[in-house]
Parts: sequence; C-alpha cells; structure tokens
Amino acid sequence: MRIFNLVFSVLFILSGVLQYNDPDPYIWIPIYAYAAILCWLAFRGKFYSFAYLIGIIIYAPFAAYKFFKADGVEEWIQLHNAESIAATMQATKPWIEETREFFGLLILIIVMLIDYFYSRRQFLKIRS
Repeated sequence: MRIFNLVFSVLFILSGVLQYNDPDPYIWIPIYAYAAILCWLAFRGKFYSFAYLIGIIIYAPFAAYKFFKADGVEEWIQLHNAESIAATMQATKPWIEETREFFGLLILIIVMLIDYFYSRRQFLKIRS
C-alpha cells in the first residue's frame, strides 16, 4: 500500500500542476491536491476513512455530471463512437475535455475507495 499511495500522490500532484493552464484550475487543482495529500498521508501510514468518504462524496456526483451532461461522456460514446481522446493534448472538441475530466475523477474515486477499504480493514484488525 505504501508504494501504491506514493505513486498516486505523485501522479495527483502532477495532474494538479498540469491544471494550471486549464480554463478552470480553481476547481481541478484543489480536487487533485486533496487526493494527493490523502495519498501522501497514507504513504506515511496515516489513514483517514472519513476523509476518503468526503472525497468520494464530492467526486462521484461531479463524475456523474460529467458523464451525463451535454458534450459529456455519454455523447462521446453514442454520437462520436468513443473517438480517441488522447490523440493530441489539445482538447479541440468539447467532449474531449469532459471525457478526460470524467476519467480523472474516476481514477480519484477508485484510489479513494481502495484506501477507504484498506483503512477500514486495518481498523477492524486492530479492534479484534
């Protein structure tokens, strides 16, 4: 778990830094920073189940919004045949940005869930 959290802490920091030129960095930098901090703390052996839940509660509805909104993931799949979103770094079409943001949120949610369940398992081990 230590290596897992170290890797994701670094990846989330880099993701946050890359948001600097994004049209809405004030949203994305804190989103990635929150997860980076929690992963760094987990790397150091400090797990906070409640903090993971807060992240999941914030990220999940935002991901659902990105999935179903106009020019979102659903349209990308249905109307654009899941065309490549990684061919270029420029988001030349609106669904590219929305889809990338959705998958970023999905990765954040998965990492938070893994740390949440690991922390709960560790807590139950200590109590028994």
